[in-house]
Amino acid sequence: MEDHNLKLQMDEFLPLRDIVSNTLREGILTGELKPGERLMEIHLAKKLDVSRTPIREAIRILELEGLVTMVPRKGAEVARISEDDIRDVLEVRRSLDSLAARLACERITEEEKEALRAAEKEFEESTLTKDATTIARADVRFHDQILSASKNRRLTQMVNNLADRIYRYRYEYIKDDTNHERLIREHRAIQELIFQGDTKRAMEMVEAHIDNQEKGIIKQLRKSS
Repeated sequence: MEDHNLKLQMDEFLPLRDIVSNTLREGILTGELKPGERLMEIHLAKKLDVSRTPIREAIRILELEGLVTMVPRKGAEVARISEDDIRDVLEVRRSLDSLAARLACERITEEEKEALRAAEKEFEESTLTKDATTIARADVRFHDQILSASKNRRLTQMVNNLADRIYRYRYEYIKDDTNHERLIREHRAIQELIFQGDTKRAMEMVEAHIDNQEKGIIKQLRKSS
């Protein structure tokens, strides 16, 4: 197992297993822990200066989230990124984001329009940092504003259940800075169509936005394999 810059983000209100799982989750989502990399309890316990028990519990949590896989006779490893999983996850995301856009067209308030404008501008500015984590988080905030404007709690819950898997693929796409200009153009178009209340075109634009990400991630995956 490689050496990593993993550091516990202590929080007195959280159990140690949750602090450890948050640390490992962040490492997986940002690529610090690579797909297929073994998660050795002894090594991680020493690295994070904790006992093996919270490490074991954290690995179980991440396995349930689909970020860790248990391999017979090998143990835990970071879940690999497969084309099938990318397609499955983004197919669901395409439907959920499209619905969020349709509902936002019908329900968005003036205050929420201002919040969406601010989120879109923040995303544009984040691309100047060239830092994938900063850009990915700004991208999340943009889409979260649309989700919030949908005013559908069940839809929000469904998106949140997929959030980590979506973030992982979003991060892979954003790492390639040749995609940034396209993302900015697509965000602007989605925003304007929602403001215009153009339900049909807003949904089509969101679906094209996700399709482009799927193609881009699969292309990168094939290139690196």
